[in-house]
Amino acid sequence: MKIQKLNFLFVIILFISACSSVPKNTASSCSIFKERYFWYKHAKKSEKKWGTPVHLQLAIIKMESSFDWLAKPPRQKLFKVIPYKRPSSSFGYSQAVKGTWKQYKNETGNKFAVRTRFKDSVDFIGWYTNKTEKILKVSKNDAFKQYVAYHEGWGNYKNYKNNKKVINLAKRVEKQSNIYKRQLSECKNSLSTSKYIIF
Repeated sequence: MKIQKLNFLFVIILFISACSSVPKNTASSCSIFKERYFWYKHAKKSEKKWGTPVHLQLAIIKMESSFDWLAKPPRQKLFKVIPYKRPSSSFGYSQAVKGTWKQYKNETGNKFAVRTRFKDSVDFIGWYTNKTEKILKVSKNDAFKQYVAYHEGWGNYKNYKNNKKVINLAKRVEKQSNIYKRQLSECKNSLSTSKYIIF
């Protein structure tokens, strides 16, 4: 009986780790989705719901967490040695902070959403970029400005031109988004017609 329980536990651990580990090649959108077919379904669903292109969703996640479901900002250090508190409550694939995640859950009714689930993370990004379009009149096809708003927040967006760090980050997201877009144009047909499921 104990052996059966241990075997079951081992299978569960393998299942969770398979679903949650970082994809092998995060530089390729085709490779990501061939390895994680469910992710493609979730990203397409978010695109259909919010109008946010799949390639932008992926580019934001790559910049924010590098597809690490447990990603957190590094701890600050006291006297450059002693680990201290983290600079923000950012967590998960999307690096959403607690307050904005709570707002997302309240506005969408997705009460059981968690930041460590890819499905919820891409839906959050769709919701956020959709609100950015409404509040700031920034197109969801403008990866540069969408990421600025994502990183800085809607209130601080107007000050980004004085922030070289944010500008550089947004340029990287824009470049990555274009790369993902080009890659997806080459493999979207095979992904759309795929009948298999890969975690």
